[in-house]
Amino acid sequence: MVNRLTFLFILLLLPAGFQATAAADEETPWAVELQVKRYIGSHTSYEFGNPFPPCQAPLSRLEFPIDTWWSGGKLTGRFPRISLGVEIMRNINRDSDGAFTDSDWDDDDAPQVKTIYSVAECRMEPSYIICGNVDLKIADWVGLPAWFDLRPVAGIRWQRFELITHDGEEFFPLQESIPGEGIHFTQTYRQYFLGLKTEYDLERHFKTVPLTLLCQIDWAYVEGDNSDHHLLRVGNRWTYEKTHGEAWHVSVGARTNLTKNVNATVEAEYLRITTHGSHRLTNEVFDIDIGVDHGVKVYSEQKNIMFSLEYLF
Repeated sequence: MVNRLTFLFILLLLPAGFQATAAADEETPWAVELQVKRYIGSHTSYEFGNPFPPCQAPLSRLEFPIDTWWSGGKLTGRFPRISLGVEIMRNINRDSDGAFTDSDWDDDDAPQVKTIYSVAECRMEPSYIICGNVDLKIADWVGLPAWFDLRPVAGIRWQRFELITHDGEEFFPLQESIPGEGIHFTQTYRQYFLGLKTEYDLERHFKTVPLTLLCQIDWAYVEGDNSDHHLLRVGNRWTYEKTHGEAWHVSVGARTNLTKNVNATVEAEYLRITTHGSHRLTNEVFDIDIGVDHGVKVYSEQKNIMFSLEYLF
């Protein structure tokens, strides 16, 4: 239902934007943007509960750090009433800062006591973020001044993280090293978002500095899928989660004109994803295939700083 509403919203915007003459189309400014992004204090994680008494939740929690560098590009077309954008990014380094953590609460007599805790280094295999959006200019419709642009925005944000833990150390119940690769984890989020974006012309306050304040806030319906292959377990042990939920996203930045056709932007971004659903455990060697939905949570908190250069043509 949410997917249909999103696409309907986009379709409704398109006719308004393309009501331009051939002459106006020739003057339509396109832009290509080179981006570099650094994630800070960010993770993507999942947990699940015990479906049997005492039903502790979580029973197990795994948190994967994603503090890495990313790069990519964005193509934007600005028409008289709307703008369209497509952005693609990929990680450019593999080793993530921060530690992967694995925690369990499996003592049924003391369900609130953490019984197992281990940490490990984390490596990010090729991972991707793709975002497409469309926005509609309404500032003049609602009587806002020319120096304040307000636009509803809709789009799809797709994220795929592939992570491998390695060279871990267990702290309790035993303290021992765990050499080699431990977990191969893949997580995908599909986010269908609606929100508002604004541009505030600060040059009216700083006459000699061409500066624009940028802001966007949006809410998304989220579908999540992830798989976890425990490489060190006996047999062929996999877990899978299928979840849905929501995400809140906000970004704040500033843009300045370096030349007539080149802009530079710095931006801070925050994204929080929370989803719930089902958990499935399989191990074909032992003929295990169990599904539960108690205490299943897949979530992510992402913070980054992005720098970009934009060329208008």
